Amino acid sequence: MNILKRLKERMKTNAKSQTLLRDPDNVAIKIDGVSMSFNMASEQLNSLKEYFIKLARRELFFKEFKALKNISLEVQYGDVFGIVGTNGSGKSTLLKIIAGVLEPSQGSCVVKGRIAPLIELGAGFDYELTARENIFLNSALLGYSKQYVKEHFNDIVDFAELHDFLDLPMKNYSSGMVARVAFSVATAIVPDILIVDETLSVGDMFFREKCENRIKQLIEEYHTTVLFVSHSIDDVERICQKAVWIEKGDMRMIGDAADVCAAYRNMMETKE
Repeated sequence: MNILKRLKERMKTNAKSQTLLRDPDNVAIKIDGVSMSFNMASEQLNSLKEYFIKLARRELFFKEFKALKNISLEVQYGDVFGIVGTNGSGKSTLLKIIAGVLEPSQGSCVVKGRIAPLIELGAGFDYELTARENIFLNSALLGYSKQYVKEHFNDIVDFAELHDFLDLPMKNYSSGMVARVAFSVATAIVPDILIVDETLSVGDMFFREKCENRIKQLIEEYHTTVLFVSHSIDDVERICQKAVWIEKGDMRMIGDAADVCAAYRNMMETKE
């Protein structure tokens, strides 16, 4: 099943499990013993022809890559939860499991509430369509009704600040412009859980500040749960209350964001 189908299925489930189904113990996300493995070819193949020749000769071998290893944690409603770690440590894989894009190889992940995921820039967009058309397409994937989008269309466009480019195909958009549309659509309603994966690292300084202010509004006024991944440790420390440090698939530390960020920063300085 492809990413969009998985995402759409999870959104339909989330639309049915609103705040009324919140856990009495205040747990929004429960991850229990989650591991994720991928099979990787043991050698580089440069063409499909070479792949099928190797396959026919039974010379195609794979090695297992463990992206996550026995991760367990709980995120409570209203938490602003950061995830830190070096490149390739499994942060985005964990977010995709939470969003329902990936199924874990082992363990379980239970999520209660409507999710607005910003985990892969441009996921849910058809780049041959215009931005206007993609706003309706992406909104449908997130579970918004067509009527709701029509009523809030101007708000979405105003936030993205792309009035003059609405009827251009998105293939002509820069990554920053795509990020503007994605963030505007994802936060057009008040989600129970907002997942932000490096989205704020794309685009100009003024729009990043605008996005941060929107996230703060969701946190302070609506108690939205936020999962936040950024290569900027200063951003994680400034925005988040709690954090988890994942390194090469292993959970190294979990707790207060300031403590986790300090430990991670110390490791990075030691490596340098």
